Amino acid sequence: MNAERRVNIASVPEWIRVVGAREHNLDTVDVEIPKRTLTVVTGVSGSGKSSLVFDTVAVEAQRQWNETLPAFVRNFLPSSARPDFDLIEHLPATVAVDQRPLSGGPRSTVGTITDIAPLLRLLFSRAGEPFVGYADAFSFNMPAGMCPECEGLGEVVGIDMDAFLDPAKSLNEGALRAPVFEVGSRDWYLLTASGRFDPEKPVADFTPAEREELLHGTEGTVPIEVGGQRVNMAYEGAVVKFRRRFVQADRELGARTKQMVARFVTSVPCPVCGGTRLSALALDCKIDGRNIADYAAMEVEELVGVLRALDLPQAKPVIEALISRVGHLVKIGLGYLSLERRTATLSGGESQRVKIVRHLSGSLNDMLYVFDEPSMGLHPRDVHRLTHLLHALRDQGNTVLVVEHDRDVIAAADYVIDIGPGAGAAGGKVVFAGQVTELAGSGTLTGRCMTGATRLKERVRTPAGMLTVAHARMHNLRDLTVEIPERALTVLCGVAGAGKSSLINGAFRAQHPEAVIVDQSMPHANRRSTVSTHTGIADAIRAEFAKAHRVSPALFSANSSGACPTCNGLGVVFTDLASLEGVTLTCQTCNGKRFIDEVLGYKLRGLDISDVLELTVAEGREFFAANRKIVPVLTAVGDVGLDYLRLGQPLTSLSGGECQRIKLAGHLSNRSATYVLDEPTSGLHLADVERLLGTLDRLVDSYAATVVVIEHNLDVVAHADWLIELGPEGGSRGGRLLYQGPPAGLLDVAGSPTALHLRRALEGSTP
Repeated sequence: MNAERRVNIASVPEWIRVVGAREHNLDTVDVEIPKRTLTVVTGVSGSGKSSLVFDTVAVEAQRQWNETLPAFVRNFLPSSARPDFDLIEHLPATVAVDQRPLSGGPRSTVGTITDIAPLLRLLFSRAGEPFVGYADAFSFNMPAGMCPECEGLGEVVGIDMDAFLDPAKSLNEGALRAPVFEVGSRDWYLLTASGRFDPEKPVADFTPAEREELLHGTEGTVPIEVGGQRVNMAYEGAVVKFRRRFVQADRELGARTKQMVARFVTSVPCPVCGGTRLSALALDCKIDGRNIADYAAMEVEELVGVLRALDLPQAKPVIEALISRVGHLVKIGLGYLSLERRTATLSGGESQRVKIVRHLSGSLNDMLYVFDEPSMGLHPRDVHRLTHLLHALRDQGNTVLVVEHDRDVIAAADYVIDIGPGAGAAGGKVVFAGQVTELAGSGTLTGRCMTGATRLKERVRTPAGMLTVAHARMHNLRDLTVEIPERALTVLCGVAGAGKSSLINGAFRAQHPEAVIVDQSMPHANRRSTVSTHTGIADAIRAEFAKAHRVSPALFSANSSGACPTCNGLGVVFTDLASLEGVTLTCQTCNGKRFIDEVLGYKLRGLDISDVLELTVAEGREFFAANRKIVPVLTAVGDVGLDYLRLGQPLTSLSGGECQRIKLAGHLSNRSATYVLDEPTSGLHLADVERLLGTLDRLVDSYAATVVVIEHNLDVVAHADWLIELGPEGGSRGGRLLYQGPPAGLLDVAGSPTALHLRRALEGSTP
């Protein structure tokens, strides 16, 4: 190569340079992100971390990449407006890995989404006996391999017998609950007149043969009179007839009929393939006595050991690739999953870690990988596994950019960017950028929190009584009986997959239905739902504007007469692109303000309705200080750490942790209740955790509440009055009670993953 044309490596820019970023609350931010390093962006909730990392850097990278494609291809891709910044330089190709659940429908599994399933199919096509053929013969998504009955779904529509039949009643009393078999109806008569069973006898007293005939019989006829003539009608059991007429019907059913049918049907494992999704030919082919469905059903931690024990020279490269990829799942703390697990059942944190595994298996380098709190849902024991994988991505020559609050992830970074100092309008500035070793002495809120040691609560509360959860056996739970103290703070901990959610959402909820379960799911909302509408203060805000100007309150509703006609009061215009991700653009008529000009001309203490909706919760509390309907509500929202949310912020933009806390705020007036919160520290900065603990204490002390928290955060664990730890591992090796009692007692429990890390946290060290 000509010397003059060689690239001087030393001259290649080593930084991603962002100049003048103003997206959302960013205050004209200038920052440089070092390449081929692990950089953590941190700061209090609402400070602007995601605005910088995702809404500016990641969006601009995707926008520029799309512009390199031919115009014909771009017409089929979603487009987005250019983020608000002056300059971004030296931006690599970018992969953004967020917390959104994995999609793919009922055919998408952990095996398919990680590309492990194709390797497993290849292994069986080469080494399975008897020989079947190409790898497609082992795929439930291909005609050659799918079960012909369920077409590769593993499930068929079955009849929910608990809903369909009341065995305590006789046929004459209405034992068959479906309306088509209502007493006196034609189909009811065909059953009762068949002479095959006593219509006065309760179905519970039927012999097995009689019950089978009632529900599934298909032989013989029933004589009836039609128009004065005797006609023999073919006999059909109740289930057979219901399935033929409503479940297997080719004709389109009406809405009311569909609602009726939905009450009596459920998904059941396919009776032909046993839920494996595969054809008999594929299931007959085995390696070491196991078929491909057996391998897919194993927890991946067990699967790694089985794969390592295989001695198949003809498939050695395939086995090595499988061990590597399955091993990544184990290393990232997902050893309790199986390859057959549907991706739709994974949590946001599990989904993100599965996505990480996909990228670790690739050979691309000099990429920018962006992650959103990948430690979410991880026990402290497993966080170091995550950081090792992030380092592995970096060591492949990539730039890794992570939004994170976890102490151990921050400590593992090469470089830290701290956004703050506060949230909302009080944030949006770079308060520190440098080596992680310099963070502790930076004087920032994050720096101070990094140096603080965890402390056990000095005095635990005396329980007012005990709530017992007896003989819990759901999923991997092993006949557990636990005690939860009333009017105290209980923390349920354990590694991922240990059985915490099964205990709470299964046995506890069934045995104590009065408990308020506050999870991280989205509140019942749509695109028009905002913080103000969800909390119920929107009407009070409109009433103040209406009273001040003697006009209708409807003018100040983005859902009514004052709404911008172009965007219908949404402030943005959505473009549906069918199967592709839709496009959202700011409305050009109202510039995102949602209202017509006439409405924006009405001012309340110098602000129009759009300005008011842009206020944060903290600012709104001051602005409406004299309004007794608004202030208590905003105080409750602030008490759960959401002071930074805007009053008009769409609920669809909230994280899981924010959704949970805003729902909790709505329950704070419910005294003496039992609250269950699932990982409430999700999305919280280290400093915000202390505020959350104050909220939990206030629930117990001021509201006489019983509070149960599922949590990994060691500051929350140490602050508990009572601890319950399940484990010792996830999946089949979990579901056992390791400890229940005051936090101090956990420190002496041998074999407790939480105890090991709690001791280190109390000493102020990191693993």
